[in-house]
Amino acid sequence: MQIFLSPEIMKENMQILNIVDQQNTAVGYVSFLINDKKMYVYGHLEKEGVCEDYKDIIKPYILGMRKTIDDLEVYSYISVGGKKLTLDKDEGE
Repeated sequence: MQIFLSPEIMKENMQILNIVDQQNTAVGYVSFLINDKKMYVYGHLEKEGVCEDYKDIIKPYILGMRKTIDDLEVYSYISVGGKKLTLDKDEGE
């Protein structure tokens, strides 16, 4: 199964992106909220079978968002099938 980002809401300080499959069925989401020098990232994916694809989609997106503001701190909680997902093995977020 392939998954894609599908924007739901995009504003200056927040974004909500649906994660959809090839039939355009929502299988998860990722949301970003920026407040001053902090960015909060929350996400959930239902299907554990596409966990690596989910990582491959959202990790570069988070890194790109991080570049938009100098010294931006990122706080995240992302889960797959109810279990916390760690994007990097040495990630302390």
